[in-house]
Amino acid sequence: MDPLGARSQFVDVQTLPTWQQQLGEDGGEDQSDGFLLSQEVFSSPFPFRPDINRKIILFCGDVALLNCTAIVNTSNESLSDKNPVSDSVHRLAGPELRDELLKLKGCRTGEAKLTKGFSLAARFIVHTVGPKYKPKYRTAAESSLYSCYRNTMQLAAEQSMASVGFCVVSTTKRGYPLEDAAHIAFRTVRRFLENHGNSLEAVVFAVSDTEEPVYRKLLPLYYPRSEEEEKASLPLIPADIGNSEGEPVVPERQIRIAEKPGTLEDDSEEESLKSDLGQVGNHAFARMEGDVDKQRKQILQGQMSEAAILKQHQRNYSRWLCRARAEDLSDIAALKALYQTGVDMCGRTVMILVGRNIPVTLIDIEKALLYFIHVMDHITVKEYVMVYFHTLTGEHNHLDSDFLKNLYDIVDAKFKKNLKAFYFVHPTFRSKVSTWFFTTFSVSGVKDKVRYLDNLQQLFTCIKPEQIDIPPFVLDYDARVNGPYHRSQSSSL
Repeated sequence: MDPLGARSQFVDVQTLPTWQQQLGEDGGEDQSDGFLLSQEVFSSPFPFRPDINRKIILFCGDVALLNCTAIVNTSNESLSDKNPVSDSVHRLAGPELRDELLKLKGCRTGEAKLTKGFSLAARFIVHTVGPKYKPKYRTAAESSLYSCYRNTMQLAAEQSMASVGFCVVSTTKRGYPLEDAAHIAFRTVRRFLENHGNSLEAVVFAVSDTEEPVYRKLLPLYYPRSEEEEKASLPLIPADIGNSEGEPVVPERQIRIAEKPGTLEDDSEEESLKSDLGQVGNHAFARMEGDVDKQRKQILQGQMSEAAILKQHQRNYSRWLCRARAEDLSDIAALKALYQTGVDMCGRTVMILVGRNIPVTLIDIEKALLYFIHVMDHITVKEYVMVYFHTLTGEHNHLDSDFLKNLYDIVDAKFKKNLKAFYFVHPTFRSKVSTWFFTTFSVSGVKDKVRYLDNLQQLFTCIKPEQIDIPPFVLDYDARVNGPYHRSQSSSL
């Protein structure tokens, strides 16, 4: 603790000039004269937004000194990396931080995990692991680095943080080129602030003396501070700016998932056809979509082929997903009714659904559906299981069967295909009957995946206790009804 009357070593972010305020300090050079022709034709993907610029701060100094709600620590998979940022964070946070990190049991590349700030001025520390860079696997590295920044920003929004201080999430040992990493950092943060950043008041990029010139050179590309700077920066923006969230786009995947010509919107059909054909190629095979007019006639008459129905379903799901990514769902996230935990005995991701935390009569059900899609979309690309705690639910917690049917009809096919088990914990007789009717007559393919578990000991035969984060009230209820669970029991199962 600082001596009484001594000046604190920590830096209050509110005293730092924002990026918008630094326009005059940088001289405001106009480089747009030679590019006016191109600017008249193309608009910038990162237009001048003073409201966003006022949230951005470039700070030359130690990120561990920032008085933010949370600061970011870059580390390795075991959270034991020795680098200047981590060393400073550990030194100022105190020995309690190392003990807390041992409980996290590591962190995967691209993930973000939260701890207290302990003796830091920051309340929290977000620990993330940047990728090891190899030119041969550049695409994978870009996706992982994007995940570091995106997951950190998502965590900040879910925890209702006011400010976040980023270090450069890549160390010298990991070998990520600084300029390439900065492009991903800036565009990811920019897109998040555009789509989901209403609650965030400040995002600080903390850099060293050697990193500052690169950051100061590239920031105007993504955060222009005037219309003149926007025009001057446009020719310098890379061709690859990712998707609407800033995520790197893999060309092969883009071709595979792009909407094929044939299902066009009513307006500007010729322009849409040219655009789609430009994506998938002009050869004969790429145009084998059948008779478009015939397909439209079948849709109007209610007669659609299986392929057309599937395509329409995918388009509908894409619209829901875009809405989910664009809408502020922090109020639904705060309920903590749906979250990811560890893996089961087969290494599959475990998702938790807590029935008692769903106040059906009080929340916006459509926003709840959007939140489910937003959280689950990237989980369901691989095999996963769901654990539903029906413990101590009341009538006001039970979702209507029509809502569940609607959800089942909306979600993508991967949700159904990759769901390998649905563990229904602490069911009542009434809930078993309702579930049987629903899975028998309303949806198909789910009934055989439902497993009713009367106690946690049965659950632990499928998922190790240390791999699942169980709400305290569920543990208390199970101990009261079924007797206390002893960890030694799991070894004999």
